[in-house]
Amino acid sequence: MTPEIKRRIEQLRRSSIPEGYKKTKAGILPADWDLHMLGECLSRVEKPVEVKPNELYTQIGIRSHGKGIFYKEPVTGSALGNKAVFWIEPDCFIVNIVFAWEQAIGKTTQSEVGMIGSHRFPMYRPVNDRVDIDYLISYFLTKRGTDILEAASPGGAGRNKTLGQERFLKSKIVLPPIEEQQKIAAILTTQDRVIELKEKRLAEKQRQKKYLMQQLLTGKKRLPGFSGEWKTDRLGKLFLERKETNCESLEMLAITGTQGIIPRKELDLKDNSSEDKSKYLRVCTGDIGYNTMRMWQGVSAYSNYEGIVSPAYTILKPSSSINAKYFAYLFKTPEIIFLFYRFSQGLVDDTRNLKYENFKKIKVCYPPDTKEQTAIAEVLSAAGREIGLLRQDIEQEKQKKKALVQLLLTGIVRVKT
Repeated sequence: MTPEIKRRIEQLRRSSIPEGYKKTKAGILPADWDLHMLGECLSRVEKPVEVKPNELYTQIGIRSHGKGIFYKEPVTGSALGNKAVFWIEPDCFIVNIVFAWEQAIGKTTQSEVGMIGSHRFPMYRPVNDRVDIDYLISYFLTKRGTDILEAASPGGAGRNKTLGQERFLKSKIVLPPIEEQQKIAAILTTQDRVIELKEKRLAEKQRQKKYLMQQLLTGKKRLPGFSGEWKTDRLGKLFLERKETNCESLEMLAITGTQGIIPRKELDLKDNSSEDKSKYLRVCTGDIGYNTMRMWQGVSAYSNYEGIVSPAYTILKPSSSINAKYFAYLFKTPEIIFLFYRFSQGLVDDTRNLKYENFKKIKVCYPPDTKEQTAIAEVLSAAGREIGLLRQDIEQEKQKKKALVQLLLTGIVRVKT
């Protein structure tokens, strides 16, 4: 960030007006930016469909949080019934009036030509060259833009908060000159593509790890240097239940489905734990803990920490003859999760629980050589670390996008046109 931008931010923080800026009802803005009523910038586009009962029609949907348009399965005209539908026109701003408050907005393209949309998805085309659609979408994803969508969507929660189109078009938004809008939109689109490419890479790495787990944890593929038959044992022979209590001085831990076992303070959640922690269970480094009510959903993890957890969890102390990390990965495979489901007790899924007495009866097949267990665990851990670094990278790119939006759509940083 340049000294000039830092100085400008400091001036704005003090509510002083930098050179080249002006004070408006929307705050301090660049001198050539103005407030415009949406109705002056957008014109409604409607092309009704004359539905034919035997023809196929592809309907679109609009995802919330600015995720854009998706396509539904084709249906016959007779399946549409009497509802009003409209042909999708390209290069329009489109909004789901039922979930506008949740940023269910998008931009139509040539790809959607020939598809249809519900009467709940009004389309608007720019007029008088005042607004760029990509800029407009980015604007509505900011707090200021979201406030406009919410204010135009009166009513209670959920489906009762319908966008009032007349109120929407009377709303005022901040617009730079059209050339600057286009440059801003191009910068943000480029950043979106960076994020999209890295997310695709992440998905591929996750598929590769899943494949490795399917191959290595079943013995379909053996690592170099290992051979011999695998053996089958009940889990009760490999793990004991750790029931140590009265360890209140130890750190509170949490067992999560996505982050594994982590310090409880790292979760952004209200602490509902009991003040009396004398009955909380001790977890040692190298143990495996699982959520007794959700083991059949894969909520288990290897612990890198020593601490205590709620008695609602079950803590497994591994035998010295096994590598616990290997079994932590094994417990995530679909075949083993299915066994956890089968051995869980409860009339409905919400009450199913897998206590140690049933857990220990489950039979698993595994390599008896702990060196092979360790080698497999190391391969999968390396894949997991790579995925973790990529997730951090993506999060940094998202934070960069957030910063760009804040700087560019407020005029703090100007782009040359």
